[in-house]
Amino acid sequence: MKLVVAIIRPERLNDVLEELFHAEVKGLTISRVQGHGGELERVETYRGTTVKMELSEKVRIEIGVSDHFVDPTVKAIIDGARTGEVGDGKIFVLPVEQVYRIRTGETDRAAVTPVGVPPG
Repeated sequence: MKLVVAIIRPERLNDVLEELFHAEVKGLTISRVQGHGGELERVETYRGTTVKMELSEKVRIEIGVSDHFVDPTVKAIIDGARTGEVGDGKIFVLPVEQVYRIRTGETDRAAVTPVGVPPG
């Protein structure tokens, strides 16, 4: 099992969600975050004062998947998020030791399998 964590541009979220839907990847968490990567720093004027904006608005997507869903999940995120510009984001794939579904007590693969799908 893996945890796929993606940091993407907010305006690409709908495209990523559509790609994940087509790849039949279900069950995710989305958070609004701020961060700084390779983008150029922005300078804006606020109430007559020049302000250096160092953090960019981003969206963080977290998806717990079985090992065989890692590649389709990563491909779907890349296909939906890529613009070819600096600041498209990053994807991290992390190992997961244990997963529990609180409602049923199911663990591991059964816990990351969408409800109604046999964990086969």
